[in-house]
Amino acid sequence: MNDFSADVRLAQQGSSEAFSRLYATVYKDMYHIALYSLRNSHDASDAVSDTVLDAFCTIKKLKNPESFRGWIMKILSAKIKRMQRNYFEVPGELKEDTSISEFDFESVELRESIDKLDTGSRLLLSMSVLGGYSSEEISKICDIKASTVRARLSGIKKALRLQLTPDVS
Repeated sequence: MNDFSADVRLAQQGSSEAFSRLYATVYKDMYHIALYSLRNSHDASDAVSDTVLDAFCTIKKLKNPESFRGWIMKILSAKIKRMQRNYFEVPGELKEDTSISEFDFESVELRESIDKLDTGSRLLLSMSVLGGYSSEEISKICDIKASTVRARLSGIKKALRLQLTPDVS
């Protein structure tokens, strides 16, 4: 993880250039997490934009500059959860092309299995796998115990393995 202290302090003093540098270090992770949680590129972009706006407006309230990444991801997580609550349609397949060169799925089955996960599970999995966050970091971002994060991730991965493992009976 990067040390964001200097740029956070400058951003807290009003430097938009420093905030831009901070954003540049996290925007890919933010977008990937939002995209795989919301399964819609427009909503993912909206969630990231809303998060960045909120973060820019409230960065002066950030007490620990070293925790910038976790702080902005916590804001993103809240935006994603709010958007998910507003969805009225039953989760289905991805509506748009979500191919991202750095995160190319090797099989249609994997994508379909991930699509079947509930929204909370997709968020945890995307933060862990795509974002590279530890269970402790996810715990702080999502306001749940680290042991709960580990247990849920273990269960999610086990369910995916069972779905993807060919039946050899």
